[in-house]
Amino acid sequence: MKAKTVEESRVFIVQQMTQMDANMAGNVHGGSIMKLIDSTAGIVAVRHASTNVVTAAIDRLDFHNPVYIGELLKLKTSINYAGNTSMEIGVRVEAENFHSGERRHTASAYLTFVALDSNGKPTQVPPLELKTEDEIRRNAEAKERHRLRVLERKREKEAQG
Repeated sequence: MKAKTVEESRVFIVQQMTQMDANMAGNVHGGSIMKLIDSTAGIVAVRHASTNVVTAAIDRLDFHNPVYIGELLKLKTSINYAGNTSMEIGVRVEAENFHSGERRHTASAYLTFVALDSNGKPTQVPPLELKTEDEIRRNAEAKERHRLRVLERKREKEAQG
């Protein structure tokens, strides 16, 4: 299977936040942002795997700053790690006030996707070809997160008896 680069599947999406995205406080609801994160990460995973994928886990999702109605939300999304059948996708979310031009880092997330064959069973994904120092660093960090996820699952199974 031919390796793919990070650039081949990277996605940048910009969407304006509207009243439909508001929570009770009048800010953008975290769930609206979570859905955009999952959808955008899924696009990257599909582009890398060239097959259907499912979200297996959201490893980490941190909200750093609020997002306000009317702002532009920019999601920078790329693959960090490709295993046998799974991939880690990283998402950086920024809000932009288009009047002032101010930008804020509002959220970061790591999601794991599994590639599926036509029968809905896990299938192999292409290896990841790393080209930049940043991609190499992100891949090393993702490998460590993957190692910790596997260890945690093993501990959970042992605790369940």
